[in-house]
Amino acid sequence: MKITEVHLGILSAPLRTPFVTALRRVEKIEDLVVAVVTDDGQTGFGEAPPTGVITGDTMGGIVGALKGHIIPAIMGRDPRDLEDLLERVDRSVVHNSSAKAAADIALYDLAGKAWEIPVWRMLGGNRTQIQTDLTISVNDPDLMANDALLALDRGFDTLKLKVGIAPSLDVERLTEVRQAVGPQIKIRIDANQAWNPKQAVRLLDRMAEEGLGIELCEQPVKAEDIDGLRYVTENSPVPVLADESVFSPRDALKIIETHAADFINIKLMKCGGIRNALRICDLAQMEGIECMIGCMLETKLSVNAAVELACARNVITRADLDGPGLCSMDPVLGGAEFNGKNITVSDKPGLGIDGFRDGCVQWLE
Repeated sequence: MKITEVHLGILSAPLRTPFVTALRRVEKIEDLVVAVVTDDGQTGFGEAPPTGVITGDTMGGIVGALKGHIIPAIMGRDPRDLEDLLERVDRSVVHNSSAKAAADIALYDLAGKAWEIPVWRMLGGNRTQIQTDLTISVNDPDLMANDALLALDRGFDTLKLKVGIAPSLDVERLTEVRQAVGPQIKIRIDANQAWNPKQAVRLLDRMAEEGLGIELCEQPVKAEDIDGLRYVTENSPVPVLADESVFSPRDALKIIETHAADFINIKLMKCGGIRNALRICDLAQMEGIECMIGCMLETKLSVNAAVELACARNVITRADLDGPGLCSMDPVLGGAEFNGKNITVSDKPGLGIDGFRDGCVQWLE
């Protein structure tokens, strides 16, 4: 069994509403899809979103890294030699975490199909269902409150509110949403690096004083400001989740050793795929740090891989895997079942992905 072909394409899906954060505004998903094919007809699928403002990966850069470095490193190899293949992917080029993640996901998918076992069972097989939150884009307070009510109508009971644009409005945003949804709904907030440390503490103190019931605050300060992140963690009444500050297992170790955050957010596109995500899980498990599993603007293809990981590791106690829930249609056939907040993993071999709906992928030459 050998890898004989690798195909690249653009996977498109419209969003229900524009996705707006302190860093960007997006109208639709356009991700790079990878199909790794073997000589016996098996295909493993992976996906990479071009999230330049976070990972630095553009569509051209992802394609270039795959064509120029990653694909040559895996061609002709046996997909059952998974550890060797993943090491080859990692060594083939520095950085380019999203391109590496797409290849990593496709290779796990292919290995699972070769061994006729689901990836989540390969990784530990702990549970078959998880619950996700749903992201509410940063907007005027009344619009965010309305979007929150629509999310409740769809069955979500945990919301992640984007904040950080015009920080003076952030408390008002949270107040209107909390008044609209009531006291029982969990609310998380994500500043996407928009605040400075003292500003973050001041805002989080006020939110606590107002009784807004914030479960956690994700990445309140700049990614590289680990001292500032630790300052917020030490002084905030709201627990802090490190996201953009953690790309690699080395980053996770630094956060853990310096007590810079209460939780760590694992995203396959930041760390380069399932292999490094497992290493972050192991580090967090040893130190008793809980993790969230998150995603970028991704379709069910790569979010499915994150679901497989979450279903295998107890250290992952929270999920922010709402990419498919933000889409107005599902371009991916097979894989996990997304039903409101509930995500049920597939029991098919690999990732359980069968392919794509007609017209959703434009294959590249």
